[in-house]
Amino acid sequence: MAGAGAGAVMCYSPSPSSPSSITTTPTCMLTITNRLPCSRFLSPHGKSYLKQRYQRPVYVPFSRIYAIFWGPKRTAVSHETELSLGEFVLTGSGAEGGDSANKTKPQKVLISVASSISEISPKDWDACAEEATGLENYNPFLTHGFLSSLEESGSSVKETGWFPQHIIAQDEFKNILGVVPLYLKSHSFGEFVFDHSWADAYYSYGSRYYPKLQCCVPFTPVTGQRMLIRNMWYKDQVFDKLVWALKHLTAKLQVSSVHVTFPSETEWHQMRGHGFLQRIGMQYHWKNRNYKK
Repeated sequence: MAGAGAGAVMCYSPSPSSPSSITTTPTCMLTITNRLPCSRFLSPHGKSYLKQRYQRPVYVPFSRIYAIFWGPKRTAVSHETELSLGEFVLTGSGAEGGDSANKTKPQKVLISVASSISEISPKDWDACAEEATGLENYNPFLTHGFLSSLEESGSSVKETGWFPQHIIAQDEFKNILGVVPLYLKSHSFGEFVFDHSWADAYYSYGSRYYPKLQCCVPFTPVTGQRMLIRNMWYKDQVFDKLVWALKHLTAKLQVSSVHVTFPSETEWHQMRGHGFLQRIGMQYHWKNRNYKK
């Protein structure tokens, strides 16, 4: 039996309502966009090759997917080494008032980007993932072991169009406070959220959609936390800085957009308050429901 699953993307498009017989569970996609120079993927007549070969299938039943947008001006510049995005003083740490009496209390958050998950220890990454989700909602797809296996197997690497750009937040003592799985992508495959029509629209107006930044678990359409932050008194500040880092890196690399797919419902609402634009799309799930031949 075919069933519908739900997803999330932010924009101002209406979406059809799901049939009352279908149970949906929300997942999310967040996106940031901006205008780009003319694409080499345009045909001699100014039309996208993708548009010529891609046809949207029609299925029933369906469910909704959501996403989000924001934009700067840009040319993609990839990097192979750790990139620093900046450092910030923690409010309430005493540092903003010049109080340096407590030398062991974190006073700063430093944000950087790693081009491989191997640059982050499994212990630190998994601590962030476990504390972000809670043990009762353990998600194996967010673990260092799963994500590193995708890189080590050559699945989510630069050569396949999945260039890791993981964001790291740490304090001045080098303690990892939060991480974000992020990739610089040259295509839209392996995401389970289809944005080919967006690429067509970009190309039709003489702009380039790829590369783009994608915050997700590659090849895994499973809802879960995307901002993996340790449970501490200043975690809300770390969340704000990681979301800022997504937007800042989009502008710094001069790419078209940043997408956050299948985040938690809480993140979905929080990121809207950070200037992300939600959009809605469709997704289809197959549910066997104990069928036997």
